[in-house]
Amino acid sequence: MKNFIYHNPTELIFGKGQIARLSTLIPADKRIMITFGGGSVKRNGVYDQVVAALAGRDFVEFWGIEPNPSVETLRKAIALGKERKVDFLLAVGGGSVIDGTKLIAAGLLYDGDAWDIVLKGKAEHTVPMATVLTMSATGSEMNSGAVISRYETKEKFAFYGNYPVFSILDPETLFSLPTRQIACGLSDTFVHVLEQYMTTPGQSRLMDRWAEGILHTIVEIAPRALAEPRDYDVMSEYMLGATLGLNDMIAMGVTQDWATHMIGHELTALHGLTHGATLAIVINGTLRTLREQKHGKLLQYGERIWGITEGSEEERIEQTLARTEAFFRSLGLSTHLSEEGIGEETIAEIERRFNAQGVHYGEAGNVDGAMARRILEACR
Repeated sequence: MKNFIYHNPTELIFGKGQIARLSTLIPADKRIMITFGGGSVKRNGVYDQVVAALAGRDFVEFWGIEPNPSVETLRKAIALGKERKVDFLLAVGGGSVIDGTKLIAAGLLYDGDAWDIVLKGKAEHTVPMATVLTMSATGSEMNSGAVISRYETKEKFAFYGNYPVFSILDPETLFSLPTRQIACGLSDTFVHVLEQYMTTPGQSRLMDRWAEGILHTIVEIAPRALAEPRDYDVMSEYMLGATLGLNDMIAMGVTQDWATHMIGHELTALHGLTHGATLAIVINGTLRTLREQKHGKLLQYGERIWGITEGSEEERIEQTLARTEAFFRSLGLSTHLSEEGIGEETIAEIERRFNAQGVHYGEAGNVDGAMARRILEACR
């Protein structure tokens, strides 16, 4: 295993009825901004629970953080927060609201434009924030990362802020989610784990088994999560699985990939495709294109997750790739660019962007513009 430092300060408060604890979790003297998305929390009762828990407290609301949160919208929130002298943020929503709130937390203590923080890649100072999670996918409720879009230039980049002080995870908040959102969340979770697991074999038995445990769970619960979204036990497994998939727990001392995510971000920036939907397409191209590099892990993954033990190594890998693609299709998601009307123009633009940025993603640092093209061509 590689050297590492693991520190995750986020307190998880899990289970039904836990939103009521907001009244004691946020210090009484804080001036709070509550951030929201498009309004679904008013339809599913979450908003009423939050407001009731904070009755009598000093807070202001900011609405309208989009899926794929834009710096254009977040600038408005930062201006409002500075005007109201906000010193605590509460994100009520899914990963996009939480990601956007991480930039607000940094922007409130920054004199320049918030996009500068994104381009730097890391925030130096942040206002404390917490979350009430209503959509499981990104794991943003228990990590320091965020991904922000700039609509005017069709760009999307990650940056690192601070961890939420606490996150409330009540599985009942997932009961009203549309089927496609659940499907994309399951896809996002599955690929988060693959990005940390499907790299170099023999690094850590412990990390492998933890990662495989999450993968097994997602495969097992996915059909029921889609068919029975009001099943508390199933949605509990889904919600916690998504959190554990990207809170750095399974990444200790092992190499990571993230090329699929970086390519996926570009597809979202250029076409507005939901993040989890981009991953369901790109991961198949990544695994096919880099199958020799990932040979050992593909064999291990095929045996342990899909039970593939017969045939030559190449035949087993081919079966593994087919089973993986079939899993994403079982979620009702596209697995080819052509299904989303995406072709050569987009592939060329992503290649150009990777080359212009001089990036080298992947556990071997070999996913540059040319390799991104190969991966995308394998996704056609």
